[in-house]
Amino acid sequence: MSPAIPDPATHDPAIPDKDAGAVEDQPITFRSDVTVELVRASAQDADVIFAARVSTAGEQSLADVNADATASAGLINFLMRERHGSPFEHTSMTFFVHAPLFVWREHMRHRIASYNEESGRYRELRPIFYVPNADRNVIQVGKAGAYEFLPGSPEQYALIDASMRESCADAYRRYQQMLQAGIAREVARMVLPVSIFSGAYVTLNARSMMNFLSLRRRVPDSHFPSYPQREIEMVAERYEEEWARLMPITHAAFVANGRVAP
Repeated sequence: MSPAIPDPATHDPAIPDKDAGAVEDQPITFRSDVTVELVRASAQDADVIFAARVSTAGEQSLADVNADATASAGLINFLMRERHGSPFEHTSMTFFVHAPLFVWREHMRHRIASYNEESGRYRELRPIFYVPNADRNVIQVGKAGAYEFLPGSPEQYALIDASMRESCADAYRRYQQMLQAGIAREVARMVLPVSIFSGAYVTLNARSMMNFLSLRRRVPDSHFPSYPQREIEMVAERYEEEWARLMPITHAAFVANGRVAP
C-alpha cells in the first residue's frame, strides 16, 4: 500500500485539510505489514568524509564534498571502529511510515529523530488495523530479559485473528457512532485500539539510523544482541534497505564493527 505523498509546495502538514472529515462507508482493512517509503534524502558516503576531514584540513576539506568515497573506505571504518560519531550526522533521510500505534509508541522512544504524525484531532481516522498473520511468532517462552517467541498452534492463530477483527470492528463502529452524535474527534478516538494505523514522516541522520538499527533489529553478528518486537523490526528492515543503498560503505562498516552505533 503506497501513501499519497502531498505536494510540499501546496500542503502544510501542520494545518488540517478542510476535507479531512468523514469516512463514508469505507470498509475496514486489516493488514499484517507496514509501509516504509523513502521520501527524500541527502545522504552519501562522501558526506562523512568531508565532515571528518575538516578537523585536519580545514577549508581544504571542501574538495571532498563530492569526492568518490571508495578510496576513503578505511577512514569511514576507522571512524566507526573508534566511535567518532559526529561526521555521520551530516546526512538526512526522510521516510513516510504507516504503522500501527503500538509501533509508534516504541518508535518515538528514539528522540534522535524528527516526527510529524497525522492527527486524530484534526482528521477522522481511517479504519485500517493490524492483525498478525501465521508467520508471526506469538508464544513467549522464558523469563524477562531471556525469553524468545515461538509459533502458535492453528487454534491460537485463529483465536488471535477472530478476536482482533471482531474487537477492531466493534471499536470503529462505536467511534463512528460517537462522531455521528456530535462528539469531538479527540474524544471519540479514545475508544480505538493501538492496532489502528497512523502515518508519519520520520527524518533522521545516519548516526541516528545506526542507533535505531542497533536496537530494533535482531541480527546474529551484533556485538550487543537486541530483541525487538517483530512489528518495529519490520520498519527497521525497510530503513536499513534504503540506508544501505544510499550509503553502502558506511553501512558495510557498521556491519563489520558489530552493528554498534558510533
